[in-house]
Amino acid sequence: MSKQDTITNFDAVKKIVATYRDMPGCLMTILQKTQDVYGYLPFELQNAIAEELDIPVSEVYGVATFYSQFSLVKKGDYLISVCLGTACYVKSSQLILERLALELNIPVGSTTEDYKFTLEPTRCLGCCGLAPVMTINEDVYGGIVPNDIPDILAKY
Repeated sequence: MSKQDTITNFDAVKKIVATYRDMPGCLMTILQKTQDVYGYLPFELQNAIAEELDIPVSEVYGVATFYSQFSLVKKGDYLISVCLGTACYVKSSQLILERLALELNIPVGSTTEDYKFTLEPTRCLGCCGLAPVMTINEDVYGGIVPNDIPDILAKY
């Protein structure tokens, strides 16, 4: 499935719902598992979940939009998170974020047109001793400066 395609195959959603529907508080798990499969939770998937659970789509939407772990829009293959927590911020992580936006030619909080990178600020990555810190998927980069960004991006 191309990242630009509209989702029309809901077989995975049906299997996920069938697996977890009898579990107390199943909606969170169903949303997590569905996002693991499809990468995000657009309206089509929210509606399919609502239909399978026989609940209003507004209930699914409410949960999907309340928790920051869920995304309603497509994200890039590489999620870049830049820590803006206190330790990182005082060590100029904002400049790292600005340089990434410049290099990727996207605003902070968005995804490149080719869906290769998504750039997001975060409040803490738990690596304060490495400040300033950013991650690209599971890779952690600490003690970086803005001029490191082009070489780091070139790896991806």
